[in-house]
Amino acid sequence: MKNNIGIWIDTHHAVVIKLLNGEHTVKTIESNIETRERIPGESKKYGRFGGQYMTFEKNRENKKIEQTNQFIKILLNKIEDADAVVLFGPSIMKTIFEKEIKNDLNLIGKLAGVFDADSMTENQMVARVKDFYKK
Repeated sequence: MKNNIGIWIDTHHAVVIKLLNGEHTVKTIESNIETRERIPGESKKYGRFGGQYMTFEKNRENKKIEQTNQFIKILLNKIEDADAVVLFGPSIMKTIFEKEIKNDLNLIGKLAGVFDADSMTENQMVARVKDFYKK
């Protein structure tokens, strides 16, 4: 009774596909990462205080990093009980998640593979995960 997991991941969401006893379950997890934040009433990209300008880029970057860390933490909790994990997807998020798995001594042995994949339908994702674990 192997508990294998495949995760298709990008910046906006992750699709977690669990294979257990030949059956699969699919769960989508939204990331809530704001890639293009629009603040109502904000007219400039900077504030002026006397003779100096202050940009809000650092605050936005810190917020994006914190949101990414929360997303990764949720995904790490999903794979704790897995026997093997495969990551695939189009964005850099899979590499960030791979690094987090490799930093966790309990999870590093569970990482079965990481590969690039384009946008896929749910059925294509399930087929890709099943094919990967048949090998």
